[in-house]
Amino acid sequence: MKKKVLVTCGATWAPIDDVRVISNVSSGEMGHLIARAFNQKNAQVTIIEGPVTHALADKKIKVIKYRFFDELARALSQELLKKYDIIIHAAAVSDFKVLGAAKNKISSDKVLTLNLAPTKKLINDIKRLSPKSFLVGFKLESNLNAGNILKTVGSLFTSAGCDLVVANTLKGGYKGFIVNADGKILAKAADKQSLAKNLVKFVSLGGSELVLRGGR
Repeated sequence: MKKKVLVTCGATWAPIDDVRVISNVSSGEMGHLIARAFNQKNAQVTIIEGPVTHALADKKIKVIKYRFFDELARALSQELLKKYDIIIHAAAVSDFKVLGAAKNKISSDKVLTLNLAPTKKLINDIKRLSPKSFLVGFKLESNLNAGNILKTVGSLFTSAGCDLVVANTLKGGYKGFIVNADGKILAKAADKQSLAKNLVKFVSLGGSELVLRGGR
């Protein structure tokens, strides 16, 4: 598979002051597994990697680092100009930013109240900037089951134009579902490695089987 593949992965920081941040629990493992699986298919893989548990070390995969939301947004917009065939947006992007983040360290001697505002949905710009790319979005929810998947991921198809979505949860152990725009579950997995392999398999079909199964 001689394809150009872009993968985003890892947590995203939102600053509170110059030494503290709001973050999330993303380890980056899923993005790494997907990047390696595409690399094994001889794809040309670039990964935009946030603060992860273990940095990806693979000479065959180009790694672009970021920490903060603005850095991810800038790196993503720059890479989208390069006409990737496949984009896997697996990064756990900050949903909120701190209004009035301090430029210097805030004293810890008193109660601190933070005012949060929603961040821009970066995935909604991907198809606009790279309309021919096959886009896979990710949605992590605490309560997820086969019955509520389409309701959970619907906006990623309608607003972001995703071709596939991975809906997953960590509650009670990892569970992941690969879903098409009709809400059909193409595959499910109880571990990240199986999910990554299944995702690469479906994306590597080039869309033909997805159309037959009711995908877009």
